[in-house]
Amino acid sequence: MIIKVCGMRDPNNIRAVEELLTEFSTAWMGFIFWPPSKRYVSERPTYLPEHCQRVGVFVDEDIDQVQRTAADYALDFIQLHGHETPEYLRALCSVCGDSIATIKAFNIATIADLAATKPYEGLADYFLFDAKTALPGGSGSQFDWSILDAYDGDTPFLLSGGIGPEDAEALQSSLQWGGAGGGLLAQCVGIDLNSRFELAPALKDVAALRRFLFQMNCKS
Repeated sequence: MIIKVCGMRDPNNIRAVEELLTEFSTAWMGFIFWPPSKRYVSERPTYLPEHCQRVGVFVDEDIDQVQRTAADYALDFIQLHGHETPEYLRALCSVCGDSIATIKAFNIATIADLAATKPYEGLADYFLFDAKTALPGGSGSQFDWSILDAYDGDTPFLLSGGIGPEDAEALQSSLQWGGAGGGLLAQCVGIDLNSRFELAPALKDVAALRRFLFQMNCKS
Protein backbone atom coordinates (compact mmCIF):
# COMPACT_ATOMS: atom_id res chain seq x y z
CA MET A 1 0.00 0.00 0.00
CA ILE A 2 1.19 3.50 -0.86
CA ILE A 3 1.13 6.09 1.91
CA LYS A 4 1.42 9.62 0.53
CA VAL A 5 1.77 12.52 2.94
CA CYS A 6 1.23 15.72 1.03
CA GLY A 7 1.72 19.41 1.71
CA MET A 8 5.22 19.24 3.22
CA ARG A 9 7.57 22.21 3.58
CA ASP A 10 9.39 22.44 6.92
CA PRO A 11 12.81 20.67 6.84
CA ASN A 12 12.61 19.25 10.36
CA ASN A 13 9.07 18.07 9.78
CA ILE A 14 10.12 16.48 6.48
CA ARG A 15 12.82 14.52 8.33
CA ALA A 16 10.44 13.39 11.06
CA VAL A 17 7.70 12.29 8.66
CA GLU A 18 10.23 10.55 6.44
CA GLU A 19 11.60 8.61 9.42
CA LEU A 20 8.08 7.52 10.29
CA LEU A 21 7.03 6.59 6.77
CA THR A 22 10.06 4.41 6.11
CA GLU A 23 8.78 2.08 8.84
CA PHE A 24 5.69 1.43 6.77
CA SER A 25 4.71 0.51 3.22
CA THR A 26 5.69 2.37 0.06
CA ALA A 27 6.16 6.00 1.09
CA TRP A 28 5.58 9.11 -0.98
CA MET A 29 5.91 12.73 0.10
CA GLY A 30 4.14 15.58 -1.68
CA PHE A 31 5.24 19.17 -2.25
CA ILE A 32 2.75 21.74 -3.51
CA PHE A 33 3.93 24.18 -6.18
CA TRP A 34 0.71 26.15 -6.53
CA PRO A 35 1.10 29.69 -5.13
CA PRO A 36 -2.46 30.14 -3.76
CA SER A 37 -2.05 27.09 -1.50
CA LYS A 38 -1.34 27.58 2.21
CA ARG A 39 1.20 24.80 1.75
CA TYR A 40 2.96 26.37 -1.22
CA VAL A 41 6.68 25.65 -1.42
CA SER A 42 8.11 29.02 -2.47
CA GLU A 43 11.74 28.06 -2.00
CA ARG A 44 13.62 24.80 -1.83
CA PRO A 45 13.68 23.38 1.73
CA THR A 46 17.12 22.81 3.22
CA TYR A 47 16.25 19.11 3.48
CA LEU A 48 14.35 16.94 1.01
CA PRO A 49 13.43 13.28 1.61
CA GLU A 50 15.97 10.70 0.57
CA HIS A 51 13.95 7.57 1.38
CA CYS A 52 10.51 8.62 0.14
CA GLN A 53 9.35 9.12 -3.42
CA ARG A 54 9.01 12.85 -4.14
CA VAL A 55 5.74 14.08 -5.63
CA GLY A 56 5.34 17.59 -7.02
CA VAL A 57 1.79 18.94 -7.13
CA PHE A 58 0.96 21.45 -9.88
CA VAL A 59 -2.21 23.24 -10.92
CA ASP A 60 -2.47 24.31 -14.57
CA GLU A 61 1.22 25.21 -14.61
CA ASP A 62 3.29 25.98 -17.68
CA ILE A 63 4.97 22.76 -18.85
CA ASP A 64 8.42 24.33 -18.98
CA GLN A 65 8.06 25.45 -15.37
CA VAL A 66 6.93 21.97 -14.34
CA GLN A 67 9.99 20.52 -16.03
CA ARG A 68 12.34 22.97 -14.28
CA THR A 69 10.80 22.30 -10.89
CA ALA A 70 10.89 18.55 -11.45
CA ALA A 71 14.61 18.73 -12.21
CA ASP A 72 15.38 21.06 -9.31
CA TYR A 73 13.59 18.87 -6.77
CA ALA A 74 14.49 15.52 -8.39
CA LEU A 75 10.82 14.60 -8.49
CA ASP A 76 9.73 11.01 -8.96
CA PHE A 77 6.10 11.94 -9.70
CA ILE A 78 4.26 14.91 -11.15
CA GLN A 79 0.71 15.30 -9.83
CA LEU A 80 -1.65 17.41 -11.91
CA HIS A 81 -4.43 18.85 -9.80
CA GLY A 82 -6.02 21.37 -12.15
CA HIS A 83 -7.85 21.31 -15.47
CA GLU A 84 -4.97 19.83 -17.46
CA THR A 85 -6.17 18.22 -20.69
CA PRO A 86 -5.08 14.88 -22.12
CA GLU A 87 -3.11 16.88 -24.70
CA TYR A 88 -1.30 18.68 -21.89
CA LEU A 89 -0.41 15.35 -20.30
CA ARG A 90 0.88 13.98 -23.60
CA ALA A 91 3.05 17.07 -24.08
CA LEU A 92 4.34 16.86 -20.51
CA CYS A 93 5.27 13.20 -20.89
CA SER A 94 7.02 14.00 -24.16
CA VAL A 95 9.12 16.67 -22.46
CA CYS A 96 9.88 14.78 -19.24
CA GLY A 97 10.30 11.32 -20.74
CA ASP A 98 9.94 8.08 -18.81
CA SER A 99 11.99 9.18 -15.81
CA ILE A 100 9.01 10.79 -14.04
CA ALA A 101 5.63 9.17 -13.50
CA THR A 102 2.36 11.11 -13.56
CA ILE A 103 -0.70 11.34 -11.33
CA LYS A 104 -3.89 13.02 -12.54
CA ALA A 105 -6.25 14.22 -9.83
CA PHE A 106 -10.03 14.32 -10.22
CA ASN A 107 -12.57 16.03 -7.98
CA ILE A 108 -15.44 13.71 -7.13
CA ALA A 109 -18.94 14.46 -5.84
CA THR A 110 -21.14 12.07 -7.83
CA ILE A 111 -20.78 8.97 -9.98
CA ALA A 112 -21.03 11.17 -13.05
CA ASP A 113 -17.68 12.77 -12.16
CA LEU A 114 -15.92 9.47 -12.86
CA ALA A 115 -16.54 9.90 -16.58
CA ALA A 116 -13.82 12.58 -16.62
CA THR A 117 -11.18 9.87 -16.14
CA LYS A 118 -11.86 8.12 -19.46
CA PRO A 119 -9.77 10.41 -21.74
CA TYR A 120 -6.77 9.97 -19.43
CA GLU A 121 -6.69 6.16 -19.45
CA GLY A 122 -3.30 5.03 -20.69
CA LEU A 123 -1.78 8.49 -20.17
CA ALA A 124 -1.43 8.90 -16.39
CA ASP A 125 0.30 6.25 -14.30
CA TYR A 126 -2.09 6.85 -11.41
CA PHE A 127 -5.30 8.73 -10.73
CA LEU A 128 -6.06 10.49 -7.46
CA PHE A 129 -9.66 10.98 -6.34
CA ASP A 130 -10.28 14.03 -4.15
CA ALA A 131 -13.36 15.81 -2.83
CA LYS A 132 -14.91 18.42 -5.11
CA THR A 133 -14.36 21.82 -3.49
CA ALA A 134 -13.90 25.44 -4.57
CA LEU A 135 -10.09 25.17 -4.51
CA PRO A 136 -7.84 22.22 -5.44
CA GLY A 137 -6.88 19.97 -2.52
CA GLY A 138 -6.12 20.45 1.16
CA SER A 139 -9.69 21.35 2.11
CA GLY A 140 -10.25 18.65 4.72
CA SER A 141 -13.50 17.71 2.96
CA GLN A 142 -14.51 14.13 2.21
CA PHE A 143 -16.74 12.64 -0.45
CA ASP A 144 -18.79 9.46 -0.44
CA TRP A 145 -16.18 6.76 -1.06
CA SER A 146 -18.85 4.30 -2.19
CA ILE A 147 -19.07 6.33 -5.42
CA LEU A 148 -15.76 4.75 -6.41
CA ASP A 149 -17.36 1.31 -6.45
CA ALA A 150 -18.59 2.40 -9.89
CA TYR A 151 -15.06 3.11 -11.14
CA ASP A 152 -14.32 0.64 -13.94
CA GLY A 153 -11.05 2.03 -15.29
CA ASP A 154 -7.74 0.22 -15.54
CA THR A 155 -5.63 2.98 -13.96
CA PRO A 156 -4.86 2.41 -10.27
CA PHE A 157 -5.74 5.27 -7.97
CA LEU A 158 -5.03 6.89 -4.62
CA LEU A 159 -7.85 7.92 -2.31
CA SER A 160 -7.67 11.50 -1.06
CA GLY A 161 -10.01 14.09 0.37
CA GLY A 162 -10.18 14.82 4.08
CA ILE A 163 -8.91 11.48 5.39
CA GLY A 164 -8.37 11.99 9.12
CA PRO A 165 -7.14 10.14 12.22
CA GLU A 166 -10.63 8.81 12.95
CA ASP A 167 -11.01 7.14 9.54
CA ALA A 168 -8.73 4.12 10.04
CA GLU A 169 -11.51 1.63 10.76
CA ALA A 170 -13.70 2.81 7.88
CA LEU A 171 -10.75 2.66 5.47
CA GLN A 172 -9.85 -0.86 6.55
CA SER A 173 -13.43 -1.94 6.01
CA SER A 174 -13.74 -0.30 2.60
CA LEU A 175 -10.34 -1.06 1.14
CA GLN A 176 -9.29 -4.52 2.35
CA TRP A 177 -5.98 -4.43 0.48
CA GLY A 178 -4.89 -7.88 -0.53
CA GLY A 179 -8.27 -9.44 0.23
CA ALA A 180 -9.90 -12.03 -1.99
CA GLY A 181 -12.24 -9.52 -3.60
CA GLY A 182 -9.92 -6.56 -3.46
CA GLY A 183 -12.32 -4.70 -1.17
CA LEU A 184 -14.91 -2.12 -2.13
CA LEU A 185 -12.31 0.03 -3.90
CA ALA A 186 -10.52 -2.70 -5.83
CA GLN A 187 -8.27 -0.38 -7.84
CA CYS A 188 -7.20 1.70 -4.84
CA VAL A 189 -3.47 1.25 -4.25
CA GLY A 190 -2.90 3.91 -1.58
CA ILE A 191 -4.10 6.87 0.43
CA ASP A 192 -3.18 10.55 0.43
CA LEU A 193 -2.98 12.30 3.82
CA ASN A 194 -2.80 16.05 4.26
CA SER A 195 -4.74 18.71 6.15
CA ARG A 196 -6.46 16.52 8.75
CA PHE A 197 -3.03 15.52 10.10
CA GLU A 198 -1.68 19.03 10.58
CA LEU A 199 -0.69 21.15 13.54
CA ALA A 200 -0.58 24.11 11.12
CA PRO A 201 -0.55 24.38 7.31
CA ALA A 202 2.41 22.36 5.96
CA LEU A 203 3.33 21.12 9.47
CA LYS A 204 2.28 17.52 10.04
CA ASP A 205 1.40 15.95 13.39
CA VAL A 206 3.82 13.01 13.41
CA ALA A 207 2.27 11.40 16.49
CA ALA A 208 -1.19 11.44 14.90
CA LEU A 209 0.22 9.95 11.69
CA ARG A 210 1.94 7.20 13.64
CA ARG A 211 -1.23 6.23 15.53
CA PHE A 212 -3.25 6.21 12.34
CA LEU A 213 -0.78 4.08 10.38
CA PHE A 214 -0.56 1.51 13.16
CA GLN A 215 -4.35 1.40 13.33
CA MET A 216 -4.39 0.84 9.58
CA ASN A 217 -1.90 -2.00 10.05
CA CYS A 218 0.40 -0.46 7.44
CA LYS A 219 3.56 -1.87 8.98
CA SER A 220 5.92 -3.26 6.36
